[in-house]
Order: sequence, then structure tokens, then C-alpha cells
Amino acid sequence: MKIVVLVKEVPDTYGDRKLDLETGLADRAASERVLDEIGERALEVALSYADANPGTEVQVVSMAPEEASATIRKGLAMGAASALQVVDPALAGADLGVTATVLAAAVRRAGFDLVITGNLSTDGSGGVIPAMLAEHLGVPQATALSSVTISPSEVSGTRATDGGVAQVTAALPAVISITEALPDARFPNFKGIMAAKKKPFETVSLADLDVDIDPSAAPQSILTQVSEKPARGAGVKITDEGDAGEKLAAYLIENRLA
Repeated sequence: MKIVVLVKEVPDTYGDRKLDLETGLADRAASERVLDEIGERALEVALSYADANPGTEVQVVSMAPEEASATIRKGLAMGAASALQVVDPALAGADLGVTATVLAAAVRRAGFDLVITGNLSTDGSGGVIPAMLAEHLGVPQATALSSVTISPSEVSGTRATDGGVAQVTAALPAVISITEALPDARFPNFKGIMAAKKKPFETVSLADLDVDIDPSAAPQSILTQVSEKPARGAGVKITDEGDAGEKLAAYLIENRLA
């Protein structure tokens, strides 16, 4: 079985993340960049299956600037057999539609029985790439899974709903996305880090994928305005002069908090 896992380099959630107010894009130079945790969890699902089923091949795929290769290589250190990275200057600021089209072409190039992704990234938080990817590939999708069971012919899992838990199943080939309910990813050990340097790492462009998209000439979504979040103001202070309870109650009622 061939499992493709989508991974993404994102600004570290523990650092300060800012937008470039001119472009509306994340200022990636302003913070440390790491492999998105939800992508690591998706990779853990694939690697856990591969550990128990010899002959399973796991490949990580990403669309990212050239300098992200060191981050993506962490997926190889964790245990993936190979990596494919789409690098093209034309993809700077690509929207979700363009991203899905390009990733679908990359996945087709890699070949797959199952594609595993996170449900949404921690930088864009779009949450639609898995469904769009399945549509482009023409395969079933099972999204937002909180548990996953993979077999040679199908993939199944549970999805939390407002009314309880739904059990979903899809025949392979398929695309699934997972939530943070899945286990934490393993840490790369020294052996894995050294082995990652020798594993296949393919870098391709839009031309290599035979994708004719110019996001700047024909954007599929348009940013109309971006502004910085206003600084947080000081809160209301209540001095207790024997009537603090009354003042607090009045404040809650006035702001419709009670």
C-alpha cells in the first residue's frame, strides 16, 4: 500500500505570528517555522500502520518555498520513506483553490492508495483542502476523523457530531483528514535523522506537474482588506467600597453578560 501524507511548514504557534499588511500574507520571517502539528499527527497514523504492515510505503508531500525543505525533511526523520515538495515562485500567496489543484497534481505524480491530511492547518485554518483534494482526485473522502482504522481495501473511522459519534467508511483509494484527537506524533531519533539525509527527496515545479496556473493573473479568491488587530485596552476596575457586588452585577447586566 502507498500512503501519501500532506505536511506543511507553518509559523510556530508558540511564537508571535503577524501578517504583512501590504500583501495580507503571513510574515513567515517574523517567527520560527515548524512542521504543522496536525500534519505530524497525520504522519503518525500512516507510520503506525506501516509499522504493523510490512510493505507499506509512506511518502510526505508538501507545497512550500524552497527554504522549507529542512522542515519537511523532519517527516523523513520520523520514518517516511520519501518526500515530494512543490516549489515554484508563482505559488507565493496561492489561495485554497490553487493549492488544492497543485497538491492534487503532486499526489497523482506520487501515486497513492490513501491520502492522509490534517483537518485544518494552524496558519490558514481553511479546513477545505481535504474535500477539495478528494474532488480533484475523484475519490471518496472521510474527513475530520477522531479515530482511524486502515485495511487493504478500505479506511474507516469515527467523526464527532452534534448528536453523538458517526462511523464512516470509504473504499480505497480515498482521502481522509484527522483531528487532534489522534495520538501525538513520534519524535525523530538520531538514527532517523541520519537516515533522512539519504532518503529520496524530489523537488518539482508547476511545469513538472503539467499545471498551468498563474495565481497572480487569475486569482480564485481576492483579498480586499487587511488590518492589524487593535491593541487590547485596559479592563474596568471596581474598587470595593462596600458595594463592589452591586457594581459588578450592574456591569454584567449593562454588557449583557448576565
